[in-house]
Amino acid sequence: MILHVRRLVKVYSFDVLPLENRLVFSSVSKIYFRYFSTSYSLAVECHPSTSNASSHQAVKSVDVWRKHDADVVIAKVIAAKNEDEVFQCLVHDPGCNTIQITHGLVTRLLHRFQDDWKSALGVFRWVETCPAYKPLPELYDKLVDILGKMKQLEKMRALLEEMRENRLVSLNTIAKVMRRFAGAGDWRDAVKTFDELENFGLEKNTESMNLLLDTLCKEKKVSQAREIFLELKSHIPPNANTFNIFIHGWCKINRVEEAQWTIQEMKGHGFSPCVISYSTIIQSYCFQSNFSRVYDLLDEMEAQGCPPNVVTFTTIMHFLTKSGDSNEALQMAQRMKSVGCKPDTLFYNALIHTLGRAGRVEEALYVFTKEMPHNKIYPNTSTYNSMIAMFCHHKKEQMALQYLRELESSPYCKPDVQSFYPLLKLYFQAGKIDGCLTNLLDDMVKKHHLCLDLATFTLLIHGLCRADKCEWAYQLFQDMIGRSIKPRYVTCSLLLQEVRQKNMYDAAEMIEDFIKKMKSS
Repeated sequence: MILHVRRLVKVYSFDVLPLENRLVFSSVSKIYFRYFSTSYSLAVECHPSTSNASSHQAVKSVDVWRKHDADVVIAKVIAAKNEDEVFQCLVHDPGCNTIQITHGLVTRLLHRFQDDWKSALGVFRWVETCPAYKPLPELYDKLVDILGKMKQLEKMRALLEEMRENRLVSLNTIAKVMRRFAGAGDWRDAVKTFDELENFGLEKNTESMNLLLDTLCKEKKVSQAREIFLELKSHIPPNANTFNIFIHGWCKINRVEEAQWTIQEMKGHGFSPCVISYSTIIQSYCFQSNFSRVYDLLDEMEAQGCPPNVVTFTTIMHFLTKSGDSNEALQMAQRMKSVGCKPDTLFYNALIHTLGRAGRVEEALYVFTKEMPHNKIYPNTSTYNSMIAMFCHHKKEQMALQYLRELESSPYCKPDVQSFYPLLKLYFQAGKIDGCLTNLLDDMVKKHHLCLDLATFTLLIHGLCRADKCEWAYQLFQDMIGRSIKPRYVTCSLLLQEVRQKNMYDAAEMIEDFIKKMKSS
């Protein structure tokens, strides 16, 4: 197999940062992505780079064609039970043979099947057989990540070996593999992957060491990471990022004192604590709702000539809102603006969320429609999601639908599963199941090709059980299992009670068997 190597152009400025800076920014900003997650928007691929109307129209035409191709492929594989069935149905389908395979199309398909590893793997094996197309290394990395995310570790290992034989493994690949091993509880395999770096043609250096330490710390294996660091530091020198990784790790396991000692160790190695170092500890105090210590650290940062940045302020504002003190959160927003710190999209997402929680809907609308455009800050998927959630919270269904439609037509971003979640919840509360809820689900799956996640499956199954529609709930449960998404025990228990009452004996037996397997594992 001849493999074509070419770099993908990244659409977000985050991706052009040096790897070590991305690691630290990722660690400190994780709280944002948990509460204000931004979805990867494939629509950015077709955003015009010039104002030329004909050029814009041409790009739109290409995008529509590719989208049609993606729909064809998705329709073919949707009923397949395993990756081999997916592969066979695509290889032997005459219509699929006429599809022009492009990097954009493969990216779109992998994004669609990011929670469905069988379809993702089958589709990828199919595109590998197309004579005029060679997948990019980055697309292999994406498949590695999908397999790891879905706990298909043996298949991930096999793909990694295939990539090694074809010299496709990069440090980015190794980062994904180590993260997925650690996330699955196999942190020793993550360390083993680092130990075998030379076999992949890669070097053990500060950057790769930091990747390993960051992976372990994010999985709360900070003590193990510390032991490994002490072994490696004699021949691999640490940098400031190394200590910031440990600061984040100690804070993650609520050992803030260790994080503060790490700042002293950092100084001992000749590195000055930066805004990331302080912001990480501030975030930890926010988790504890220890806001008096937060304010002390803010003052200390300014005294040390290390002023807080937009990440720092946004973190504090979010946690103040979460603690129920929306007024104090809004004062923090004013403090940020008063010191000349420029807002960004994540800040505005948090601000809109805070205003919504405070019942100040008109002010949130003003921020979205006036202040953000004035400051040339473009909304992302999470911004729209915040608006939709706010309107649903205040039972403003039509306004929520209006912003969902605006998101669907936005040139900058497209809906994700979270865009629909508040409306689904609202429809259950209002009893609008047969019409509104069904149409919304059709939009999610058929129009936007979104895979339901654990939270959405759980909401639907619980809501349908309460609405006396356990047949539909059981179908979703089967779909969930088929996609290797493990339901919670409470979901299984609730559905089991409902199907028993309906005398659905086969369904009850299947759920009972699944519960037994859950308990034994």
